Amino acid sequence: MIALVRFRLSGFLRTGRALAPVLAGLLALGILYGGGRAEPAEAYGVSAVVLFPVLAWQTKILLDAEPDVQRRLSLVAVGPARERAAGLLAALTAGLALIVVALAVPWLVGGVATPTGPGDRPIVVGLALGLWAHLLALPAAVALGGLASRAITRSAGYGVAVLALGVVLALVLGISGPALGWLAPPLLPTARALTGPIPPVTGVLLTGWALVWAAMLLAGYAQSRRRRA
Repeated sequence: MIALVRFRLSGFLRTGRALAPVLAGLLALGILYGGGRAEPAEAYGVSAVVLFPVLAWQTKILLDAEPDVQRRLSLVAVGPARERAAGLLAALTAGLALIVVALAVPWLVGGVATPTGPGDRPIVVGLALGLWAHLLALPAAVALGGLASRAITRSAGYGVAVLALGVVLALVLGISGPALGWLAPPLLPTARALTGPIPPVTGVLLTGWALVWAAMLLAGYAQSRRRRA
């Protein structure tokens, strides 16, 4: 399975398909941080929200890079479960690489304010919280990108529609309040939480919320793949 993960990452990189989401992410982050400087954790909370659709799109591109015939051969070679897992692991690896870039960009463009007062978070704490916020967004983005992939939608147009609808619903439901907000990944609640002190209970609840939401979408992805195999 590791060989299949490397194969998919290699195809994603060598064909140049990785360039589009990276450029989109850099453009979005450049616009975000061009508006002024912010405390690291607060800036990274918003960055995770902005990067969510880019990570989902990158996942779709990576999964769609493999020709249908090659995917069927992989199914026969390693089995359906390992073939699906290899694609998701490749998407997670690519997403982690993009997150590393996202964590570095604000420092390169001067978008982060260093601590100046006794009440400010240390830089290391801000970086850790920022990484946490991005890691909460990553599984949900990979799951959404998987549901929008050609292996499920069978059509580029349907795939784009699923991706766009998923991103819009995630953001709209996220700002709709507690009545419907739990139906979306905790992107906006996490960004809001990072503007101030985060109690441990809040951090645990947000983490569990993100993992449950992503697990539900991944279960839907696996079920859809089994039906279309």
